Amino acid sequence: MKMQRFWVGKALLFAAAVLYAGSYAQAQEAKDTLTLNLDKALEIALSENPTIKVANEEIALKKVTHQETWQNLLPQASIDGTWSHTITAAQLNLGGQSFKMGMDNSNTVSGALNISLPIFAPSVYRAMSMTKTDIELAVEKSRGSKQDLVNQVTKAYYQLMLSQDSYEVLQKSYKLAEDNYNIVNAKYEQGAVSEFDKISAEVQMRSIKPNVISANNAVVLSKLQLKVLMGVTADVDIKIDDNLKQYETDLFANQLEQTTEGLVNNTTMKQLDLNWKMLQQNLKSLRTNFMPTLAMNYAYQYQSLNNENWDVFSYDWGGSSSLVFTLSVPLYKASNFTKLKSNRIQMRQLEQNRLDTERKLNMQITSYQNNMAASSEQVVSNRENVMQAQKAVQIAGKRYEVGKGTVLELNTSQVQLTEAELTYNQSIYDYLVSKADLDQVLGRDYMINKQK
Repeated sequence: MKMQRFWVGKALLFAAAVLYAGSYAQAQEAKDTLTLNLDKALEIALSENPTIKVANEEIALKKVTHQETWQNLLPQASIDGTWSHTITAAQLNLGGQSFKMGMDNSNTVSGALNISLPIFAPSVYRAMSMTKTDIELAVEKSRGSKQDLVNQVTKAYYQLMLSQDSYEVLQKSYKLAEDNYNIVNAKYEQGAVSEFDKISAEVQMRSIKPNVISANNAVVLSKLQLKVLMGVTADVDIKIDDNLKQYETDLFANQLEQTTEGLVNNTTMKQLDLNWKMLQQNLKSLRTNFMPTLAMNYAYQYQSLNNENWDVFSYDWGGSSSLVFTLSVPLYKASNFTKLKSNRIQMRQLEQNRLDTERKLNMQITSYQNNMAASSEQVVSNRENVMQAQKAVQIAGKRYEVGKGTVLELNTSQVQLTEAELTYNQSIYDYLVSKADLDQVLGRDYMINKQK
């Protein structure tokens, strides 16, 4: 009986282990793999990145602030109530006669309704204009954040493509060196080549292996960087079925486009212009400190005086009301003049900053355009170089097989092919990165271009 229970327990434990292993395998298979292209990566980033969400919340906050500003023009109403118990009433002496100003041990109760309404408040009107411009500035900052994110995601995507293409080139180079080593080793075992040839082929093969490992690590890091920018969690794997060679046609097509928009859509310049507008409005707002204000107050009071008991419902009540207009004319306040002076200094500073920023941005445009032109020429040259290097590898291989070439020629041709392919990919990458930076400086919106 005990033996039977032992085997039953073993069977249950084995079944649980099988179920656990199956569920673990399913969990591993269920790990999401997200296949991306550039448009998909940008779409996810613009919807999931926290920076964009914060920018949108900032716009909502500015709209609430604008609503709060114009609400200052609405009437304000309050109800106030007081209950006062006089222990000893004040006594007033006039001409040798004294008068009690109330009754000792009496209660006075009053309730008041107060309504105030600003009739002429120039500072509020100017504040409303400033908050409208503040909303425009928040919208433009949000647009700038989106353009910056598009630029970062685009370059991260290109970096991942470069890492993958470099990894493939080095893998192919390692496979070619491994095949050559196997051929040389076979010939060495047959006594057809010297030990030097075998060692040279082995050194060539092993020297490529660290580069392959580094390239693989670069792919992993590039994926991680892209996922962070996209706002994708670490448990989601990403995959791109794309390579730099597919962008070669677009590269030459883009070169035919003429850039004429300048800095019209640049978000930095637009933000500077909006800041200038806000300083102008703030100057007008400061001038309202010298203008009069007019307000109206209405008060209705219901009260009962000098009651000897505590029964509120037995008191004699009486009402009174008043309408008051208050005109306030400022005469002199020294800080009003210093605030105006400070605002004018800020306007001059902003004007100089705008001029300096415009010069730097125009220099960046010229630099990016020159880099794109140079990269496009390098792509043509490097593509021809790759074709020549491939032929050189084939020729060196044939020469070595028939005994007319050396292993040094074979190794050199392989190294030159690897360098040519890596340089070719790098030149396309350099062009695409310069194009992405140029789009950002020119203020080109990704969504608008996509709709077009």
